[in-house]
Amino acid sequence: MSSAPISPSPGVVIRPYRQEDRARVRELCCETGFLGRDIAPVFEDRDLFADYLTRYYTDVEPESSFVLEHHGLIKGYLLGSRSPLRQQFFSFFNNIKLFLRGMSRYPRYNKSTRDFIGWILRNSWREVPAAPRRSAHFHFNILPEAQGLAHSSALMNAYLDYLRDAGITSVYGQVVTFETRRGARVFERYGFQVLERKEITKYRKIHSEPVYLTTVLMKLSPRDPA
Repeated sequence: MSSAPISPSPGVVIRPYRQEDRARVRELCCETGFLGRDIAPVFEDRDLFADYLTRYYTDVEPESSFVLEHHGLIKGYLLGSRSPLRQQFFSFFNNIKLFLRGMSRYPRYNKSTRDFIGWILRNSWREVPAAPRRSAHFHFNILPEAQGLAHSSALMNAYLDYLRDAGITSVYGQVVTFETRRGARVFERYGFQVLERKEITKYRKIHSEPVYLTTVLMKLSPRDPA
């Protein structure tokens, strides 16, 4: 992977993830975890939340991730994996550990956090759309002040070029979408195909429009050497 940074606009740099970025990436994960806003109103255990969404990428396969710096501060990331079987193996055991940790803390959690856990146990497994099990994949977030089509495209393209250089032929993401933020059509403009989407019912009482988890897939062609 090239270590050369990319600057899609003044003050913005896209670069490979470094180990010293770990704490900031975890913080950013929590700052954007509730439909682009801070996760605190719906889930109070920030360490558990960040472990679930970021730990594999930062601790096991950090070479496949990128960050977006805005005026020297990390305000976005794309966490990726080109080793799906390794990621699935890690997640199986990691999720068991996180479940046991969450249950040990459950009596101390507030009502919104207990409601969130209740939704996970009752409904979450039914609301995950199908996804290819042998493709590379990604998870990304950008704070509002650093968002923009050029920035999102540069972050995504850095990862796609990395995959092409590694000979990867397909990549998918499972992204939270709704029409006023990150609708499925945005990913279609990137060249992704929408495979399936399912409504996330936990947001029905706290958001004005339906929220979906959407699986998008792109077939990759070899990178042009020029």
